[in-house]
Amino acid sequence: MNPESRESTYWQVFLCFLTLGCTSFGGPVAHIGFFRQAFVAKRKWLSDDRFSDYLALCQFIPGPASSQLGMAIGYHQRGYFGAFFAWLGFTLPSAVLLAAFALLVSSDALSINAGAIHGLKLVALAVVVHAFWSMAKSLAPDAPRASILVGSAVLMWLLPMTYTAPLLMLVVGTVCSILGPRGDKQEAVERLIKPMRVGFIPACLLLMFVLGLVVLPWFSQQQNSEIISQFAAYFQSGALVFGGGHVVLPLLETEVLSNGWVDRDSFLAGYGAAQAVPGPLFTFASYLGAAHTSGLMNVSGAVLATAAIFLPSFLLLFGILPIWENIRLYPRLRSALWGINASVVGLLLAALYDPIWVSSVSNATDLSFALCIYLALAFWRITPPILVVLGGFLGMLLL
Repeated sequence: MNPESRESTYWQVFLCFLTLGCTSFGGPVAHIGFFRQAFVAKRKWLSDDRFSDYLALCQFIPGPASSQLGMAIGYHQRGYFGAFFAWLGFTLPSAVLLAAFALLVSSDALSINAGAIHGLKLVALAVVVHAFWSMAKSLAPDAPRASILVGSAVLMWLLPMTYTAPLLMLVVGTVCSILGPRGDKQEAVERLIKPMRVGFIPACLLLMFVLGLVVLPWFSQQQNSEIISQFAAYFQSGALVFGGGHVVLPLLETEVLSNGWVDRDSFLAGYGAAQAVPGPLFTFASYLGAAHTSGLMNVSGAVLATAAIFLPSFLLLFGILPIWENIRLYPRLRSALWGINASVVGLLLAALYDPIWVSSVSNATDLSFALCIYLALAFWRITPPILVVLGGFLGMLLL
């Protein structure tokens, strides 16, 4: 158990993330806002600094950043099993909904109100604004870090490419490790002499990640098994995503449509449903796995696709996280994180505008709606789950 976190059981971890999995609309950036509100501001499970350290790591490595951040928070509370229950709780609602939608995709049995979805987007906007402002006050309170924040946002707006974010954090971290502030000299010496413990398990996890990336495609071709081919395709898609969950869509489109597992109309219908449900966008694979099979095999297909696409995230995160835990207090790395954390808030600001603002605010009514939700969240202290329900209902009536 981490000394800085509050006591929690596996069941509590699961229930907290299950609630978020049922209510976290708005995509990966909004999820980060929900996580910070739930685990930093409300439950005090971890500090803002530790939260931002995990966020920086999850932004920097391939995979679904918000899901990996949830895994890291679960690991922070209860180790590997805590990470698993955090992932299960956050993923289960959207995976079940999208797998069920696969059964209804050819009928009119399921209808989604456009106003409700728009209301949920505006709730996500308010949540992200609240998270941005809170993190900016904590992680960019002075002129140098505020400059890093603004500069990072501007670069993301001017160069909106997949690899801009990791390259930006690499440059900021390198410069700040050289020029950034240093802590107490004695403390720095004590940190430097701490032994590096990589461990057998993290090394095995990293090896499994590399083998899965390199060997699985070859093995699937040799075996000529559709199950192995599907597992390899989803594993590859999950392992090669840089820049957020939306990047997985073109990878899945290439794999799934080229193999004829799902037709284009079904693929697009599932994509639309994935935008309408809470939780991680990676559960689009749950829909595809279920849509490819029939009868009772819908469940096994959804489970296979979901496990395969998230497995690289587990392997990579927990292969690197113990190393990260050992080196994160080193003076030069602390100086790097001093700048990287401010840069992460800048990335949050960039995403706040695009895609959240541009896809949700189109007139004064939208802006007024979002401001009222922000008022309820920031000043009236109404919890996000209640706001999600209220936002969806009001969106049906007003928008």
